[in-house]
Amino acid sequence: MAIKVGEKIPSVKLKTMKDGKMSDITTDEIFRGKKVVLFAVPGAFTPTCSMQHLPGFVEKASELKAKGVDTIACISVNDAFVMGAWGKDKGADNKVLMLADGNAEFAKALGLDFDGSGIGFGVRSQRYALVAEDGVVKVLAVEEPMKFQVSSADAILARL
Repeated sequence: MAIKVGEKIPSVKLKTMKDGKMSDITTDEIFRGKKVVLFAVPGAFTPTCSMQHLPGFVEKASELKAKGVDTIACISVNDAFVMGAWGKDKGADNKVLMLADGNAEFAKALGLDFDGSGIGFGVRSQRYALVAEDGVVKVLAVEEPMKFQVSSADAILARL
């Protein structure tokens, strides 16, 4: 079952890069007491993710913050080193928190994982975006497979 609007974000330990080192960060730390936009992509450096999804949130970061968003975060089933390098490559520093869900634990806890082994991806996260306030989902926009319409930065801005 996929998470729904009104439900609490599950407590999961993720990874991020901090001062050049891999560091633990929990969903409780990310979401507690904050308004957070989290968007998930199937893979770092993949075409739609790299050319549209992440760049859109980097470009619209100030507009999202102006609407009261405390944190913008990107998550993928990749390791923290890949997410850190991808964030640097796309100019996400100080705009988008890059999160690694290397074992797909968060994607599975949300019920938003999929089996991409047919194309050599293994277990991955579906493409989605959500808005949570103090850890409770207020907006959830899950894409249909191979689509990019409802989880873009513009689409989320329109729903804030």
